[in-house]
Amino acid sequence: MGDKDKTIPKYIKFLFGGSAGMAGILVVQPLDLLKNRMQLSASKKEYTSTYHVLRNIIVKEGILALYNGLSAGLFRQATYTTTRLGVYSWLFETFSQDGHPPDFLTKAALGMTAGICGAFVGTPADVALIRMTGDGRLPPNERRNYKNVFDALIRIVREEGVLTLWRGAFPTMGRAMVVNAAQLATYSQAKQMLMNTGVFHDGILLHFCASMISGLITTTASLPVDITKTRIQNMKTIDGTPEYSGALDVLIKIVKYEGPFALWKGFTPYYFKIGPHTVLTFIFLEQMNAAYYKYVLGQSGGGKGL
Repeated sequence: MGDKDKTIPKYIKFLFGGSAGMAGILVVQPLDLLKNRMQLSASKKEYTSTYHVLRNIIVKEGILALYNGLSAGLFRQATYTTTRLGVYSWLFETFSQDGHPPDFLTKAALGMTAGICGAFVGTPADVALIRMTGDGRLPPNERRNYKNVFDALIRIVREEGVLTLWRGAFPTMGRAMVVNAAQLATYSQAKQMLMNTGVFHDGILLHFCASMISGLITTTASLPVDITKTRIQNMKTIDGTPEYSGALDVLIKIVKYEGPFALWKGFTPYYFKIGPHTVLTFIFLEQMNAAYYKYVLGQSGGGKGL
């Protein structure tokens, strides 16, 4: 095999995928925190808008509090994204025949399956992330005060049992199914629609706009599942009785006590996280791939994608 035929090894691709996701989180972590705070607020008076929660956090906790739970966010990307990419790549090759990739519906099913696997592996980090980002809204005597994601994981196992690490795993996997299905279906469609206008050409601007259109639909479809898993992962057990008996109980109580529109709490920060994070991850990934081709394989240009 000549130098020009060399490509990036799979394990490096997965490493780059997880690293690109982590790099994206460094930018959008404050939006995740705002979304989680809004979803955890059971009272309409606690946070009236995204601006309200943002100002509240900065005034009461300081601007650096916007990055509370960053270690958990990074660890979630390292586990969830790497697993999802690894499983998807393996399934993609398995279902490809004679060099022909699977059809769109098969790719959508593979994406959902990979998302479920990634979500299961990433649930412990997700539990830590929800608790760490939501800690600041609690009275000082009720805060968990985890030092970092590893301290959180160790204390959760010690204080609540190892199975608590997978609390909310089913709604988390359900969310992954909805997100992957919605993104796969709408991103490619939005990209094609924009290119057909003759205004856009393949590049970062097109990817950004397509991601934001896809993100709008994905956010609308997945947020009720997202708030369900957020509430379950953050709940406390009082006198041996958990706050919620399951996902359906969460949905019923939210609609009953907070109104049906409460299922979409945190819409704005969630939407402005999901689109840009996709684009940022793509940009970082392409730069890593290009650098590997140039400095390790000694090739100019090089392939793109996963």
